[in-house]
Amino acid sequence: MGLGTWDLNYFNYFTEIEDTFIRRRGKHLLLSPMDWALIESWKASGVPLHIALRGIERAFDSHEAKPRKRSVKTLMYCHEEVEAQYEEWLESQVGAVGAEEGNGDFTVEKDAKEDEARLPFSRVVIEEHLAQARDALERICVERQRTGSDDFCETLTRAASRLGKLEKDFAGAARPDAERLEESLAKLEKMLDEALLASLSPEELSAARKETEAQLESYRSRMEAATYRQTFDNLLLKRLREQKSMPRLSLFYL
Repeated sequence: MGLGTWDLNYFNYFTEIEDTFIRRRGKHLLLSPMDWALIESWKASGVPLHIALRGIERAFDSHEAKPRKRSVKTLMYCHEEVEAQYEEWLESQVGAVGAEEGNGDFTVEKDAKEDEARLPFSRVVIEEHLAQARDALERICVERQRTGSDDFCETLTRAASRLGKLEKDFAGAARPDAERLEESLAKLEKMLDEALLASLSPEELSAARKETEAQLESYRSRMEAATYRQTFDNLLLKRLREQKSMPRLSLFYL
């Protein structure tokens, strides 16, 4: 691996964590020197980027599930969950190399086969789904780059990179966990949805909203307000994804 590639990966590790923390916090807050030192320690300890991001997302999910008066001000709040996710990830990797080389013990191999049998789809089908979604995101970015790169294209590239890491992790796991994979895919898709909405001009968004309103007009009087809002948002995003040829990441769409 060349020095340039290593520098890029090193830089991306920090910026991806910073962006995720800021997005989940809801307000722009510069990371403190202590936060940067914490990220450095995660990377030095070998915590994969997607595991660190999963830990941050879970920590915020937990915080939001039990509203507190104090907001999250430091990345240290997420440290315990990141460590927990890393430990679980390490456990999922046990036996992966041995099984490939035929040197793993019978119990580990048997447990791994049982875990794989519990997957909603075969490992190969899931890996193909991830690869196809990654390729689709990369193609959309290439198309957008023909008229000039933008923030949405940058997000597409980042998402494709994360998908590649998830794909590699899932393929190499001795005990693949579809539930955890689905959790990561849902968070990634949410990030893409937010970036998609932000990429639209006011005119594009207004037109899409009017079309969605017209589509739901005959049903609105029969729906509770909260149900209508949720249905509207889901339908709007569905329309926009189709217009931009955005792939669905969830295993639900296999």
